[in-house]
Amino acid sequence: MSEVAVSPVPMPAKRRGAQLIMLALAVLIIMGAYANVGLAIDGQVPAGMLTYGLSLGGLMLAAYLVLAKFAPWADPLILPLVTLVNGIGLVVIYRLESAPMKGASATNQIIMTGIGVVLFAVTLLVLRDHRALQRMTYTAGLVGVVLLVSPLVPGLGKEINGARIWIGFGSATIQPAEFAKIALVVFFAGYLVAKRDVLALAGRRLLFIDLPRARDLGPVLITWAVAIGVLVLQKDLGSSLLLFGGFVVMLYIATQRTSWVLIGILLFVGGAFLAGQLFSHVGDRFDVWLNPGSDEYYEREFGGSYQIMQGLFGLGAGGILGTGLGQGHPELIPLAFSDFIFNATGEELGLTGLMAILMIYALIVQRGLRTSLAARDPFSKLLAGGLSFILAWQVFIIVGGVTNLIPLTGLVTPFMSQGGSALLANWILIALLVRTSDAARRPPPQAIQNEGLTQVFQR
Repeated sequence: MSEVAVSPVPMPAKRRGAQLIMLALAVLIIMGAYANVGLAIDGQVPAGMLTYGLSLGGLMLAAYLVLAKFAPWADPLILPLVTLVNGIGLVVIYRLESAPMKGASATNQIIMTGIGVVLFAVTLLVLRDHRALQRMTYTAGLVGVVLLVSPLVPGLGKEINGARIWIGFGSATIQPAEFAKIALVVFFAGYLVAKRDVLALAGRRLLFIDLPRARDLGPVLITWAVAIGVLVLQKDLGSSLLLFGGFVVMLYIATQRTSWVLIGILLFVGGAFLAGQLFSHVGDRFDVWLNPGSDEYYEREFGGSYQIMQGLFGLGAGGILGTGLGQGHPELIPLAFSDFIFNATGEELGLTGLMAILMIYALIVQRGLRTSLAARDPFSKLLAGGLSFILAWQVFIIVGGVTNLIPLTGLVTPFMSQGGSALLANWILIALLVRTSDAARRPPPQAIQNEGLTQVFQR
């Protein structure tokens, strides 16, 4: 009997078809929103709607083809969900550009989306096995720290709107912390896999909590010191929260010790309070948060509460159902296309629209956490869990900041806000999540071989 050649079985055709249909539906929803904006403002469909639609649809079709070829077993929901939230951001930026609002540019945003999709594809093409990143643990850590502190380099770093979180090359600026977060998640995952047994050891018991041993506090203290340094030296509460929160949660995932979370919260709150007492610019930020209605702070457009109050007024004007796309005044909110795009969206889509957007983010995070649970090795579990948490944590930090739940930070809403650094970094993050998902969902080689034989004999 001659041997039968069995080729690897690709992702089932029905699943690929469903993913393509979801992508097409996401693009159609976005195009409908574009048309709505034009009809509300000018009484006619925007002249450039077809161009935007074909551009976005072409980009996402290219991303889908790369995904189907090089990560066929990846979660089919992630790309359509990211497409939808990215597209909603494009619509809101186009609406602000039509207001008009200085600085808003839907054309620039779709160009950056295109570059982001290219980086998404390149990441999938180059990184065929995400576990190779584990061998680069300390290299990734070094790269992350260098990127994080690079804005402090004289002549390279730039201070914009009171925060020194940018580096500039001529007229171009980059926010390196957006890329640092990915490198640091890779470092945390690799480090915690190697050290989790030691970090999981219990020391003394206090009430109902097993505290870690004093000698094992070194990693969390070093990360805490770096986070507080970012807060004080760069005036960047957002990156500080993102860095330290990400490490503490990944530490909890690795060790299952609640004591690490409690220690992390106490350290950060205590450090931030002490920094606020010692450094006026840190204390000022907390004073603005606690007293947003004060005339002293409201009269300052930047560095005060003017932005926050205008954003809150916008959310209040939107109410439950919103004023309707193109029928509000989001241009009255400073930086509505960037830091405060959540408020601008809330004015015209209302609380209902904002809840729908938050549900999209929640679904992306849920698919990432599901990947973490399904992963077969500790590094993959920590990497997928860390990337998912970083995305969720960033959404919480920016939404909490613009609604005055927590002090305002320098972060932006992932995929929605205008800005190249955040958009490009988040597309790379999604590529890593997709690559991890592909490995977690791919059947074992024996199962693939048996399925291939079944298909051959069925013919």
